[in-house]
Amino acid sequence: MDSQIQNICRLFKIPGRYDSYEEITVGNVNKTYKVNFLDKDGSKKSYVVQKLNTYVFRQPTQVMENIEKITEYIRSKKPNEPSLHFHHTLDKKTYVHDNTGFWRLFNFIPSFTCDVCDDLDMVCNAGEAFGEFQMLLSDFDASSLYETIPDFHNTVKRYETLEKDSKEDPCGRVKEVEKELEWLVSVKDKACRLTEMKNKGLLPLRVTHNDTKINNVLFDTKTKKALTVIDLDTVMPGLAGHDFGDAIRFAANFVEEDCKDCEKAGVNLNVFEAFTKGFISKTYNTLTENELSTLALSCFTLACELSTRFLDDYITGDRYFKILYPDHNLVRTRCQISLAKDMLKKMDSMEAIVNNYRRQYK
Repeated sequence: MDSQIQNICRLFKIPGRYDSYEEITVGNVNKTYKVNFLDKDGSKKSYVVQKLNTYVFRQPTQVMENIEKITEYIRSKKPNEPSLHFHHTLDKKTYVHDNTGFWRLFNFIPSFTCDVCDDLDMVCNAGEAFGEFQMLLSDFDASSLYETIPDFHNTVKRYETLEKDSKEDPCGRVKEVEKELEWLVSVKDKACRLTEMKNKGLLPLRVTHNDTKINNVLFDTKTKKALTVIDLDTVMPGLAGHDFGDAIRFAANFVEEDCKDCEKAGVNLNVFEAFTKGFISKTYNTLTENELSTLALSCFTLACELSTRFLDDYITGDRYFKILYPDHNLVRTRCQISLAKDMLKKMDSMEAIVNNYRRQYK
């Protein structure tokens, strides 16, 4: 591996003398390594080398084209602040694709990440980071990006797939999930409202991150301020509410998304408010009235959408999501449904929080 990584760095024209590498174990999709080089004066400079999982990302060159476009656009907007930069090979590509895999190399930013966080200031900072991502790319033509995962957040199609597969019942599991199916269908119109609004032109297409977990934000080791957003493999056209809703769905749940005691799932309004404050502080001048007025709804939408995906995977034999035990996807489904139900109960409070910060930053 050592010689392989050295060769990849050579292809990306990294100056200085190779020193060492270490594997970064955070992340479940790609293989990631921190690589250290020494300059002539002996000072150390580090880079990140990644081997992309081409089973997950079937069109890796399209993924990299999207990433290069938006990272360079962001760098042009804030040239003196930390941001991702992907290095080029001699033939001016941001990747190396050979018999060992699909490789890329980008700058290492000294920082830390966290999988979960109960520090509300850091949650607010994460909201600022994802809000700034939206703000910096608000005048970028989202239609110029590849849709690397077609219909990723098309809630209408997610429901259609679930209804089709539940009728076919390929694994004979539908009878045990009738209650879950019935509830999801009962809220279908509300859950699909964002997609319907997009189809009618009432919500604009934006550049969206599509994996807005707090562990995709780099934080300063001293100040705990957010530095930049990372893990851009799923960047593509979408709705601002998709990013906001998914961030809340993950960060503001009282429990992890596969908690077996699903009744404990629910939205923590303190976390919701902290993230909302940060997000709107950066986006109040760029999001439309329709986008702002549907932020709270987007959280419910994403919880329902993921419920349909987990449940469909369970019905069809657990082919998509990695499972650790036989009914893992069913546990995930029930946890997301409990979260969605709690969001419905608290929707007025969530909307009031959004409106408070809309007025505050207006």
